[in-house]
Amino acid sequence: MKVLIADPFEQSGLEGLRAAGCEVVYDPDAKDDRLIEAVRSTGAEVLVVRSTKVTSAMLDAGRLALIVRAGAGYNTIDVAGASKRGIYVSNCPGKNAIAVAELTFGLILALDRRIPDNVAELRAGKWNKKDFSKARGLRGQTIGVLGIGRIAQEVIRRAAAFGLDVVVWSRRFDGEERPMREAEARAFDLEAEARLVRIELAPTPRAVATRADILSVHLAFGPETKGLVGREVLAGLKPGATFINTARAEIVDHAALLEVAREKRVRVGLDVFNAEPATATGEFNDALVSLPNVYGTHHIGASTDQAQEAIAAETVRIVTSFKHTGKVPNVVNLASRTPATHMLVVRHRDRPGVLAHVFDNLREANLNVQETENIVFEGAEAAVARINLDGAPASALCDKIKSGHADVLDLQVVKL
Repeated sequence: MKVLIADPFEQSGLEGLRAAGCEVVYDPDAKDDRLIEAVRSTGAEVLVVRSTKVTSAMLDAGRLALIVRAGAGYNTIDVAGASKRGIYVSNCPGKNAIAVAELTFGLILALDRRIPDNVAELRAGKWNKKDFSKARGLRGQTIGVLGIGRIAQEVIRRAAAFGLDVVVWSRRFDGEERPMREAEARAFDLEAEARLVRIELAPTPRAVATRADILSVHLAFGPETKGLVGREVLAGLKPGATFINTARAEIVDHAALLEVAREKRVRVGLDVFNAEPATATGEFNDALVSLPNVYGTHHIGASTDQAQEAIAAETVRIVTSFKHTGKVPNVVNLASRTPATHMLVVRHRDRPGVLAHVFDNLREANLNVQETENIVFEGAEAAVARINLDGAPASALCDKIKSGHADVLDLQVVKL
């Protein structure tokens, strides 16, 4: 199996793919037309990317069967286009969660203690203990968390250590306001933390913002979250509150954020921006970072050695599974529900041609097979095929299938 890697990738991952028997083409600078040509010329079956955009032209250029996003999100990949072409898209969720949570608290602490300003004054040869001694401190404050995924959970764990109360909004609990129940805490692997910190569910993002001393965004980006943290939510922040975004820039209305940063002196820590350079280095201008109460980092949330090694190992696991079993872990573009309305259950002898007979008759009846599985009994003498169809097979068709082949033992139609 040939694997094309079009972004910087850990040496351990390259070695792991080769050890799995893959032919690896490593071209970390392949972008745009160059990547289209690389997909075409290599004939790669697997494409591994990080921040590189994957377009429909790339999907059509070669024989790709799997695209792996070596990271958590996958909004840079034309997932709909891949689905139309029968190409799997997979990612590595949770492997960067600790790294992003660590940066989140790094920004929170930096804003509270004004650490970058301290350093800048010292480097300028100035000693200013009088001004820099003023800090609120974190213990006893409330951190509002938007989202309850793996990164949010790691943030909540660290909130417990800092003695923060936690208020959470998630689409999973939309419209609810109450303490997080023990069973829910267990479901999100937060049971131990729930004993140490009070976790409340808020009904809306606005409700979280109004209660929070610190508001931190940990939502996946998609059509339903684009611009979700808008003017209404941000206006709910208290004067002097702290706002953190280490998720995706598109989730936040940056014009509204600029207003509250100026007018309400909200302290802002960002790892993501609207107009980030397309390359690793370049010129950067954003009105937000010109404000003294705004700190920023260079979209480095997942950029720790630990996180990158974990992502590389997960990428190797995904590709190896696909190579040896045809199954793709963490696939993001399979239908949660197909248009199937009926299941045809065929009990049959495990002989050549039986299923071909069944499928030929279904094709003649213009019934489309949505999903199928064939389960073989011990001894490999008999099997049961479960075939999901987009319509109801007529009685005459069932009789034709059953009577037309001696190895068809029985038929059953189940309405889904």
